[in-house]
Amino acid sequence: MEERLRPGASPVLAREGLLAQIRDGVAWVTLDRPAALNALSLAMLEGLAQWLDEWEQDDRVRLVALRGAGDKAFCAGGDIRELRSLFVGGSGRHRHFFEVEYSLDHRIHTYPKPVVAVMDGITMGGGMGIAQGATLRIAGPRTRVAMPETRIGFFPDVGGTWFLQRAPGKIPLYLGIVGVTIGPSDTLYAGLADALFSPESITALADELPRAAAAADPRRALAELARRHAVAPSPCELEALRPAIDLHFGQPGVAAIHDSLASESRPEYEGWAAKTTALLEERSPTLLRVAFEQLTRGRGLSLADCFRLELNLIHGCFDHGDFVEGVRALIVDKDNSPRWNPPSLGHVTDASVEAFFAPRWKPPEHPLRHL
Repeated sequence: MEERLRPGASPVLAREGLLAQIRDGVAWVTLDRPAALNALSLAMLEGLAQWLDEWEQDDRVRLVALRGAGDKAFCAGGDIRELRSLFVGGSGRHRHFFEVEYSLDHRIHTYPKPVVAVMDGITMGGGMGIAQGATLRIAGPRTRVAMPETRIGFFPDVGGTWFLQRAPGKIPLYLGIVGVTIGPSDTLYAGLADALFSPESITALADELPRAAAAADPRRALAELARRHAVAPSPCELEALRPAIDLHFGQPGVAAIHDSLASESRPEYEGWAAKTTALLEERSPTLLRVAFEQLTRGRGLSLADCFRLELNLIHGCFDHGDFVEGVRALIVDKDNSPRWNPPSLGHVTDASVEAFFAPRWKPPEHPLRHL
């Protein structure tokens, strides 16, 4: 959005990586780390969670709006470098990071006041976590969405078990396992945004959201705002690929998906299938299988149970090691040559996958039992 925090009903509030101002019924929150594509640090997660707690009881706040600083990103995800540092430090704070993050994500999904997420720019991983629970998720022409976690030996978390299921057909598995990046029209088609706005309409939110906040029913006012400003999406690649996606990702496991893709010979899908096969072969074989199981077992779980499942898988990731290796290879050393363990799908055992899902706490002791 072009409009920035200007004088209003409250002074500008600042915390590490965050700016906020309450104005005309709207608590505007800006993720303010543009050089890092607004990646979420632990301090940002804790700060936003504290503000939401305060604003729930604040009569000046009728709705909350989330946006990213700069012109590139809403939020590119969690701060992976910080997370790796917390892990290497040996304090156990890396686990606390996810407990705070998942609690915040769940809080946004269930927040009693409307939340608007302006996803005009890169929105990936942890950025999806704070956007997908919003009452109104706005995509713009610069929106680029992905859950690319298997690329670094991880799985589509931050509620991905829940929100990816909004996509039709087998698209949840395609997006969650392969981790491809999609544009605004595909984001809308996949149920990961509610409306596509023009740049002018995004700028107009500075005036439109206060009017919605002043309405007797702000949620209904937001729905009407979206109807008035939404623009028609351009042709959708995911929709065109649906027959192939549903066929190949409807197979009973990752190895079968790989083989099915490799056998694709229809001219209209052959290039896409070859590219998708190549992407799968770059990912952590173990986490491909874990992500497949996560999204398969997660169907029908409650939102809270999805987050509890994901926290369980977090512990499995740190125990296994591919996540730490993926971060080293792709983010820290940038040699782009992760040494996955094991290196191929054929060597991943059922037992090693099942170990990720083994309960680590009794239900009354789960760190997310409060959700």
